[in-house]
Amino acid sequence: MGMCVCNGATLQCSFGAAPSTMVVLPTNKVLTCNQPAATIMDNKPTVNIMPFGMCNSPNNPQVAAANSPQPCMPVISMPQWGPGAPTVLIGNTAALNDSSQIQCNWSGLIQITAPGQFKTQVP
Repeated sequence: MGMCVCNGATLQCSFGAAPSTMVVLPTNKVLTCNQPAATIMDNKPTVNIMPFGMCNSPNNPQVAAANSPQPCMPVISMPQWGPGAPTVLIGNTAALNDSSQIQCNWSGLIQITAPGQFKTQVP
C-alpha cells in the first residue's frame, strides 16, 4: 500500500535542480493528518505544482535558446497524475498516492518523494 498524498508533499522533477512543495487547496474538505488530501486532479502548475529551481531539459525552449539552465516552471498537459488510488475517492476523484507520477511537457518526470504525511495509507 502507498501513502496518501496531502498538502506539503515534496515533489521532484527529473530535470529540475531543486525539490518543490505540493499545494493542495481544501476544496474537497477531506483531511489527512490535518492537511488537505490530494487527488489525481491536483496537477495545475503554480497552483498545485510549484517550480523546481532551474530546468536542465534540452526540450525546454528557454533552456535551448539560452544554452544554459533556466527557471523550472512546470508545464503540464496531462489530464491527471497516474495511477493514483482509484478505489479511494475524494470528492468523486481518485486519491493521489505516493507512487503516482506526472509528465512535464519538457520531458521531465515529476514524482512524489515525500507524501506530506506518514500515517494514512491508500491502495
